[in-house]
Amino acid sequence: MHLGGELLTIGGLFLIAYVLGRLGKLIGLPAIPIYMVVGLIASPHTPWIGLSVESHTIELIATFGLILLLFNLGLEFDQEEFYGNAGKLLVSGGTYVAINMAVGFAFGFSLGWGTREALVIAGMTATSSSAIVTKLLIELRRLANDETPMILGVTVIEDVFIAIYLAIVSVVLSGDTNIWGVIGKLGLAFGFLIVMFSLARWGGKQVSKIFATRDDELFTVLFFGLAVMFGGIGDLLGVTDAIGAFVIGLLCGATRYRDRIEQLALPMRDVFAAFFFVNFGLGLDISTFGEVLWPVLGAIGMTVVLNAVAGQLVARMNGFSAQQGINTAVILVNRGEFALILATLSAAAGLEERITAFAGLYVLIMAVLGPILATNSDRIGRLVLRPGRVRKLRGRERAAAEAAAARKAERDRRFAEEFALVEAAGRDERENGAPETTADAEPETVSTGTSSVEIPAERPERPARARDPEY
Repeated sequence: MHLGGELLTIGGLFLIAYVLGRLGKLIGLPAIPIYMVVGLIASPHTPWIGLSVESHTIELIATFGLILLLFNLGLEFDQEEFYGNAGKLLVSGGTYVAINMAVGFAFGFSLGWGTREALVIAGMTATSSSAIVTKLLIELRRLANDETPMILGVTVIEDVFIAIYLAIVSVVLSGDTNIWGVIGKLGLAFGFLIVMFSLARWGGKQVSKIFATRDDELFTVLFFGLAVMFGGIGDLLGVTDAIGAFVIGLLCGATRYRDRIEQLALPMRDVFAAFFFVNFGLGLDISTFGEVLWPVLGAIGMTVVLNAVAGQLVARMNGFSAQQGINTAVILVNRGEFALILATLSAAAGLEERITAFAGLYVLIMAVLGPILATNSDRIGRLVLRPGRVRKLRGRERAAAEAAAARKAERDRRFAEEFALVEAAGRDERENGAPETTADAEPETVSTGTSSVEIPAERPERPARARDPEY
């Protein structure tokens, strides 16, 4: 078997991915859309570029990428945070997911592609990309922000939702119309999740014994083998290989070797996930984008608006300001790998062909738009919140001016009353004659109700002096 040509092509693709990735870093783009574009360049549907790589060439490696994506998602799941603040997280994260999921399902249903397709589209538009969210928080240096724990808490709830949602979707996409068959598959899926969550919660010490080796090579072989094996178990049980990988990642994250596994698994995830995204790009056809352009633009507008509303609502529920609500919304608006996973599942189930093009174009645009919005969240806040602050300031200035005018009018009225009383007192004295006074008479005081005005006593007349005869 000679694979020199295939290896040369794949190696060249990843060198192109490296160059485009470096350019993307300069403008703050994540790797996901870069890899998809590379796959699109090499797609058989894009013959005018000169490359033509069939998807089956890297399909198995791409499956490893999907498994490791979900394995790391389970590995990074913060169980202590979840169980320690379950009530608060469920309210905040549940509100965010419920708003996006409900409106997303209505939107998907309005496209007229079918009920199962609407369920898939709702999942695509309802959940954020944990990888992009975490990466942006680090790159934008916002880990110390007050709202960051809330954002990470929402992603934790989204991870739980993804596990449950994939279990439901896998049963729905199976096409089984027997009600008892559907109930049985759902029961099996949820039973599998409950068992694995319970092991992760209480069996961490026992599972840690399996990983008791200092050899990094054997250690890596062990956790990679477990991830692939449980992916196969999940697929055989009808809950998808993604769920199997997620729950074994959850269990490995409960051991005392979590940090060591994460350190070794992260580079493997990045490499194999690149194959997954490139492989998805290979299945895209630019000529089909026109058919889904308006649905995608509608989904993008809906996603941005819903995240703005949900971000403000969740921020208010946790006592944060409007600006922190904007920071939350623009970080969580990012969409990525989960939408592509759902598109892959729908394609395997034979659903509406346009879903693949929809997911591809939607993720391409959102993976570019999301980081741009997150980077400019402060500017967005000034642009959105400044008019309201100006209106408040002008209202306060107007109220202050009206109050000052009222105080001045009141002072003028009192002064006029006092002046009128003084004038009246002087007129009475002139009409009735001056009262008898002595040389040491005290000045008369007139009370006006608000203040007293002193009226000096009239001086006694001086006696006339005799004129000198010489004058």
